Amino acid sequence: MRLSITETPNAEEPVEGQPAAERQVTFADAETMFRTLGVQDLAVRILAGLYPEASIGLRERQITVSGHSTDVAQIVEVLTQLRTLAAAGTTATEEIAEQIITMVRSQNATTSARMVATNILSHRGRTIRPKTANQQRYVETIDESTVVFGIGPAGTGKTYLAMAKAVQALQAKEINRIILTRPAVEAGEKLGFLPGSLNEKIDPYLRPLYDALHDMLEPESIPQLMASGTIEVAPLAYMRGRTLNDSFIILDEAQNTTAEQMKMFLTRLGFNSKIVVTGDITQVDLPRGTDSGLRTVLDILSGVDDISITRLTSEDVVRHELVGRIVDAYDRYQAGEPRPRRESRP
Repeated sequence: MRLSITETPNAEEPVEGQPAAERQVTFADAETMFRTLGVQDLAVRILAGLYPEASIGLRERQITVSGHSTDVAQIVEVLTQLRTLAAAGTTATEEIAEQIITMVRSQNATTSARMVATNILSHRGRTIRPKTANQQRYVETIDESTVVFGIGPAGTGKTYLAMAKAVQALQAKEINRIILTRPAVEAGEKLGFLPGSLNEKIDPYLRPLYDALHDMLEPESIPQLMASGTIEVAPLAYMRGRTLNDSFIILDEAQNTTAEQMKMFLTRLGFNSKIVVTGDITQVDLPRGTDSGLRTVLDILSGVDDISITRLTSEDVVRHELVGRIVDAYDRYQAGEPRPRRESRP
């Protein structure tokens, strides 16, 4: 199936200093066109709303786009990226279309193409893939480096994408086991006051890791994998004295490690293993006066070969859009910037 694109000059006068243009996108068959545009031509409706001055016409298996040359070029690029997915059997959805449009409008079409092609994991009809340029770089860095630090606020996918890469590596038999760990540091609550045994007290701190696993693997297979030691979820203290070979190791909430704990963890690295450390240095729950091991290690290991640091921002938040605005508001507050004034209601 091929997508042919032809360009012809438009007879209209240039508008706002931009030359007018018209381009046709022709599809080899109706199935490819349907997958490219989505149900009820969803992609076209989204593009029409974002580019109100452009004209997008559909006729049989051809789309004609006319308007400002910049708008036309971006619309055609979006359709080309969607067509790449369609060729792989993926039908455009609102999420996919908006993700590609955002990347193209930010003049990052090359990254957008890589994101479209990056399918980390598929489970129960949904595909886990990076959704922003920074997330794409983060995923690529995990492939390239032995030790990776993913730093960013909540909701940026730093732990979720790392776990998806770990499951992918396990399924490809690149490693023999996955080890997920977090420091059992209470965020405003005292561990001793929680009911139950030590394992029951620690379990709430590890629950987010279990939840992510259930998104990526069949729930009935997880107890078997854990019983065999193929997947291990444990507090950071359980790592002491071990050498971890043939493993994909993820340290989550690393901002709550001390400098000593961070050194202990990193030196567990064995042969044919990979370490991903994730954390948010703005949300440290350590006792006052205790330095965060994550903050310290970023200075110590900066520039060391085979160790990479990826920083994610509020623009990479993939939860509710309000989460990104909350993160920005806290950053402004901590930087001492004045708060934006809201207009009073009549």
